[in-house]
Amino acid sequence: MALGLFVIGDEILSGKRQDRHFAKVLELLRARGIELGWAQFLGDDELAIAEAVRAVVTRGDELLSCGGIGATPDDCTRQAAALAFGVPLQRHREAEQMLVEHYGAAATPNRLLMTDFPLGAGLIPNPVNQVPGFSFGHCYFVPGFPEMAWPMLEWVLDTQLRYLHCAEPDVEFRLRAIGSSGEGDLLDLMRDTLAGHPGLKLSSLPSRAIAGGPRHIEFGFKGRAAVAAAAYRAFAEGLLRFPDLTIEPLAAPAADN
Repeated sequence: MALGLFVIGDEILSGKRQDRHFAKVLELLRARGIELGWAQFLGDDELAIAEAVRAVVTRGDELLSCGGIGATPDDCTRQAAALAFGVPLQRHREAEQMLVEHYGAAATPNRLLMTDFPLGAGLIPNPVNQVPGFSFGHCYFVPGFPEMAWPMLEWVLDTQLRYLHCAEPDVEFRLRAIGSSGEGDLLDLMRDTLAGHPGLKLSSLPSRAIAGGPRHIEFGFKGRAAVAAAAYRAFAEGLLRFPDLTIEPLAAPAADN
């Protein structure tokens, strides 16, 4: 199971607005020791959103979705979710009552369209204007407005997804190998490091030489602290077999790790 993110809206894909959700969601997740498994940007297309939601359900992933749950014609996430889950879109009476109590005479029929959710949906409280988001299974849908979406996502993470919180989050140690040896020369060392440290995620980011400067590769070793530290040290020791390489620690484990 992975936790994924949808950012929905034609305005994001066209560049009319810059996405702010991705960075904020990473911040919220890191504070809870949760890792984002994937992210997807989607336009306001009912069929495309429905297909993407079905794929999430098929994989068994958890989903956080931002955007497209308003009442204007371009907002179609509520309809797409109903289509994906194979249920009708229906007025949620509790959500309707919340809006009537909050807005009074301003709770117009058009405003109340925002309380039409897939039949059987749960509610996600909105502390800003009381217009709730909704959940269905392991999928959680909130508005695109950051000032509303972010506290709503925090509520989801701290109530519905609390079991994902990790007391010992993964850490990443990094080093830079500077010299003429390339990734191809170091493949065996990378494979051996992964094989010897189950649960490790190893990343390799090469950089070309610029203006006569040296070529280098940045390596990351991510996992539980003890695993990542041991992998870092084993890899750094393996690099000593390449006399052309200079090792530059970027985020090294403490001596007692």
